[in-house]
Formats: sequence, C-alpha cells, structure tokens
Amino acid sequence: MSSLQLSLAVIGGLTLVGVVAYNYWTSRKNAPRQADPHRPPVEHDIEPVLTGELPGATGHDQALAQEPGMQNGFANLSQPERKTQLDALIDVIALIDVEQPVSGDAAMAAMPSTRRVGTKLFSIEGCSQDTGQWEAVAPSRRYTAFQAGVQLANRVGALNNIEFSEFVVKTQAFADAVSGTPSFSDMLEEVSRARELDQFASVHDAQLSFTLCARTAAWSPGFIHQHAARLGFVPGSIPGRMVLPAAVQGLPAVLSLTFDTHAALADDPALSAIRSFALSLDVPQTSREEQPFVRLRDAARLLTEHMDGLLTDGEGQVLNEAALDQIGLDLQQLYDALDARELSAGSPQARRLFS
Repeated sequence: MSSLQLSLAVIGGLTLVGVVAYNYWTSRKNAPRQADPHRPPVEHDIEPVLTGELPGATGHDQALAQEPGMQNGFANLSQPERKTQLDALIDVIALIDVEQPVSGDAAMAAMPSTRRVGTKLFSIEGCSQDTGQWEAVAPSRRYTAFQAGVQLANRVGALNNIEFSEFVVKTQAFADAVSGTPSFSDMLEEVSRARELDQFASVHDAQLSFTLCARTAAWSPGFIHQHAARLGFVPGSIPGRMVLPAAVQGLPAVLSLTFDTHAALADDPALSAIRSFALSLDVPQTSREEQPFVRLRDAARLLTEHMDGLLTDGEGQVLNEAALDQIGLDLQQLYDALDARELSAGSPQARRLFS
C-alpha cells in the first residue's frame, strides 16, 4: 500500500470516528432529561414556594403569607365552608309550599332523574322542620317547604327561554309529587337578568396560562414530575396533568400543570421528549387569600430556573418581570370587581358561575 493510500485510509478512519462521536454527542445532547433516581421523590430540596419574601408580591400578599393561621400560604382549614346551594344572586328560585311536612325519603323519591336543565344546574332544597334552615334534601328528615332553583348563567352562556320552561316543568312535577304549590317569577325578567349576569361574567372571567419552554434539551415526563412534586404538585386524574391542591379539602386546585397526554401514556415515557408545558390558574375558582397569582409566579420562576426553561405567554412571547407585575395589578382590579358584585373569587357563587 502506498503512502497516499495509507494516508487516505487514516483520514477516512478518523473521519468515521469523528462522525460517530458527533452523532453520539448529538444524541446525548438531544435526549430528554430524566429524573434523578438518587433524589427522594417528594423532598422539597428546591426552594419552597411562598417561603419568606415572595417575588412580585404586593404588601398585601406578603402580609397574608405571614398572617397567623397561615402556613406556607395555606389557611389552617380542613373542610370547605358549608352553605346552602341556591342563591338568589345567581339562581332563579321557585318557592314550593306544602300543606304538611314531607319526609326526606318521599322528597328524594320525587326528585328528577337529572340535576340539569339544559346546560344549567338544577337544585332542590328543603326547609328543615327541626332547624328552620334550608338544606339539601336528605333521608330521615322532615321538611315544611321546598325551593327549586336553576342557575342563571355559567361559562356555557345565559339561561334562555327554553331552559326556563324546562325548569318550570321539572319544578311543577316535583311539586305535584309532594302535594306542593310552586310560585314562579316572570320568565322574561329572569332571562334578562341571566343575560346581564352572563355579560358581567364574560368580562370578568380570567384563566391565566404560562408556558415553560425548554432552552436546550427536552424533558421527560419523569423529569417534570420530579421538579413539580418538590413544589407541592401532585398527579391529577388525567395523564399529563398535575395540580397544586387547595389548603381546604374539596375545593378546586390552586394551580394546574399540563403537558402532552400522549407523552405521559407512551409505552416508555422516559423516551418521550417534551419541549414545553403549561402552568395555569383559573382565577374565579380560587380565593385571593390563597395568593394564587403569587404562587403561580413563584412556581414558574423556580421551575424555569431549575429545569433550564424559558417563561412565555400563550403566543410565545417571553414574560419579563414588568409584564408579570402588570398582570398582578390587573388581577387585583379583577378581584375588586368580583368582590363588589358579591361574587368574590373562590366563593361558592363564583365557583358555580365560572364553571
């Protein structure tokens, strides 16, 4: 073999080694980042959310975080406050008089098969003979009167004439079964009230969503789960969804984290490459005392830092501190408007109206 052929063979070999090495390096670089198996799965080794000074929090928010009875921004409560379901503020209510007390068992047997009138919630309550208070109908109780109600509006829209008529039919059927006499309000007035409430709700509804994008290597589902769990997120009921639970059991989650469902359901999730996920806040569903935006902002900051990500809005624009500050100010005005309408964020009325 001549020296030229030997040189070409050497160069070819080196080139082949270089290509293989480059492909290996590229493959490693682009492989989704995996969860660290040596870290405990739910240890808060990342700076906990709502500890000490809160980035972007107002003086009011800081005070709430340090208020006695609050721990890490959560109220020391275990169960939601119990209130009657029907409220004249957001419901059409028809009173049903009865000639004599009716047992809860008989009333339950007379209930319609569904709790819906069109797309609206339909409810019946009884006035307890023992306490004189309105309550959900229950067995082994006796009731001196009933009231039926249908919700005026929700995120689907306002109560219309057809739904009001269906409400009258269902209420009348129940009243006949318990030997009662219902009293109905004027349909046109109630439908007009429903449209006005729906217009207010449309203007004051807010569902915030931030997107975290990977700067370099993609993430695996396990990598996302590991980092989110350290901030208190737990798996949701849908694959690819995690939630930050409310302090009060039974209330809607404060925040949600969602990524590609197909990646979560893959045969080998470790090979699924996720380049972005969403952090979301349903504003009317969560009380302002829970500091949901502060916690959304803090969680986004921590996940961005520790996962080498980039925080953007729904259109891919990077969110800087000034933009986040403005969002926080806008939310305070929204909270004030809901309070003024007696539909405070997180209240039972707001949770039903904005659902």
